[in-house]
Amino acid sequence: MSTTHADDNAHVPVDTDKESIDATRADADSEVARSDTGEQSGSRGLTGLVHVSRPTGWVLLILGVLGFVAASTLAIEKIHLLQNPDYVPSCSLNPVISCGSVMESWQAGLFGFPNPLIGIAAFAVVIVTGVLAVAGIALPRWYWLGMTLGSLAGFVFVNFLAYSALYKIHALCPYCLVVWVVVPIILVLSINRVIGDSPRGREIRGWLWVALPVWYAIVIVAILVEFWDYWQTLI
Repeated sequence: MSTTHADDNAHVPVDTDKESIDATRADADSEVARSDTGEQSGSRGLTGLVHVSRPTGWVLLILGVLGFVAASTLAIEKIHLLQNPDYVPSCSLNPVISCGSVMESWQAGLFGFPNPLIGIAAFAVVIVTGVLAVAGIALPRWYWLGMTLGSLAGFVFVNFLAYSALYKIHALCPYCLVVWVVVPIILVLSINRVIGDSPRGREIRGWLWVALPVWYAIVIVAILVEFWDYWQTLI
């Protein structure tokens, strides 16, 4: 009898260890899920760390590089134009696709200096953010809030420039179009990191990914309609 009780008691720690291992695995799976959705681990305040999945980090990095190259190219073209007023930018292809017309407008230097300088600085931040995310380094929520506010300002500026290009300048700049494409995606990704993975956050995230293609569709339709006379000549 005593031997039987001793054997039963010897198995009890084993069951406890198994439960502990299962609980640890469940916590790890939960942490991975939070990392994939961008949910923070730790405090839910502004100082809480937000983990970003590597695919999202790569997207941010690629978008940052595209925007940085576009802004840098525009800045170089602007320098050439300042040095030589007769210079024809490489992206001035026809009356519609004409960077020169855009760069010579007052909207291209709204703050007293060429707009591409803002893009160079802003996209450099996005590149660094993408590198950190790919490296698995979590950043505090306040950082992503700053990214959201910065990209929101950039999105408002993009809308202003898009309206000006279509209805005031009547010309399109290919490098500007690259910026128009990448900034809204950066904004949505930044907002997603701030709102977390709560039920309300998931609902907002879903609506954002619906609104994004709608915005692109509106811009594309506006471009087609505004320059329809020219597009017809290409058919």
